[in-house]
Amino acid sequence: MDYKKGRYSGFIKPLFGFIDLVIINIAVFYFDINLTNVYMFCGYISLLWIIIAVKNHFYEIQRHTRLIQIIPLLFKQIIIFSIVLYAYIGFFKQPNMSRLQLALYLVAVFLAVSLFKLFVTFLLKKYREVLGGNVRNVIVIGHNYKTRQLINTFKRRSDYGYDFKARFSTQDIDFSLEKCYKYIIDHNIDEIYFSVAELSNKQINSLIDFADNNLRELKFIPDNKDIYSKRLKYEYYDYIPVLSIRDIPLQEPANMFIKRIYDILFSAFIIIGVLSWLTPILAILIRLESKGPIFFKQSRNGFNYQEFDCYKFRSMRPSKDAHLNQATKGDMRVTKIGAFIRKTSIDELPQFFNVLFGDMSVVGPRPHMVSHTNMYAQRIDKFMVRHFVKPGITGLAQTSGFRGEIETDKDIINRVKYDIFYIENWSLLLDIKISIQTFLNAVKGEEKAY
Repeated sequence: MDYKKGRYSGFIKPLFGFIDLVIINIAVFYFDINLTNVYMFCGYISLLWIIIAVKNHFYEIQRHTRLIQIIPLLFKQIIIFSIVLYAYIGFFKQPNMSRLQLALYLVAVFLAVSLFKLFVTFLLKKYREVLGGNVRNVIVIGHNYKTRQLINTFKRRSDYGYDFKARFSTQDIDFSLEKCYKYIIDHNIDEIYFSVAELSNKQINSLIDFADNNLRELKFIPDNKDIYSKRLKYEYYDYIPVLSIRDIPLQEPANMFIKRIYDILFSAFIIIGVLSWLTPILAILIRLESKGPIFFKQSRNGFNYQEFDCYKFRSMRPSKDAHLNQATKGDMRVTKIGAFIRKTSIDELPQFFNVLFGDMSVVGPRPHMVSHTNMYAQRIDKFMVRHFVKPGITGLAQTSGFRGEIETDKDIINRVKYDIFYIENWSLLLDIKISIQTFLNAVKGEEKAY
């Protein structure tokens, strides 16, 4: 029971909170806010900062938390803090306070707290990676694809600070939980990871009891065949706990509004700044090489499986079965100018009109031809989940190496996997990151862009 003596991880979060309080209070004295009672103001902002941080889970950052998850926390914390800060003027009847100086104070606090948080996060990662400090000893129970992935992550990401000690395979003849328990106690193991699919309910209950009684952290690894593999939404109906299979952030009105604003601004910028002068040039080049329309229109399935007309610059010679056959490597239908605009993804630019009209988003699951959608809906598990949101010009699957021609079922399965991850983990920062990565990929060229 005394294996945790000498560990100071529990002091890290309170220390960060204390330093943030020092920052927001010291900054008050650098701005001429015109306070009548500076101590009352400091007490007010300190109390509200703590309350907001607790509600916002501002200090609940784990060693495996990514930068893209930290930045929204910073913005949310400072936005709510700014509201309660200006509420001080009316609540305590302070009409002479300088609104401008208060705004400058907010900017300074945001920059200082953000720099401190990001710097310390970076420092802790390097501390674990280089010096081997702040390390957790872990074991894994189970032997399957998911456990192998997790173990590889422990070994590859030394900045996470997990020291993988052993794996216990349930397939071994001499496997027993008692053997695991003895190893855990003898080697001061901090965290136990186990595969739900490989243990019985009785074994899981025994493992939970052991972890509780010996102050070990227990974490389960879901299996694709179980309900636990899904992103579950935990809610209470009165006092009754209810689990929803999937939580989709873009079903929230606020998130829908934010994404729509991003789509409108981005598409308007491309249409005015690029397509306004590029379209006439491409129109001439396309028509010089082959007769036919400048734009290619094709029916595709979008949000809620509804069909819409998806637009592209025509890159192939016109044919009657264009809506049935996907482009392949060395496709003879592709023109010379078509090969160039497909390689650079310029042929996709007219889809920004689809975005502006509301049929598509800048980022989302790529829409397929109707014939392919009907086929994959029957063959590929969870394929239809992609239609819970608007399709995108680019997506996480495309920036992760799964764009272009689908040669095997593995290609479409991986595409669906990344699309579902995007749907369940959407954020504006993720959209921005994917947009930037798509531009970089277009500049350097991609192997399957044909």
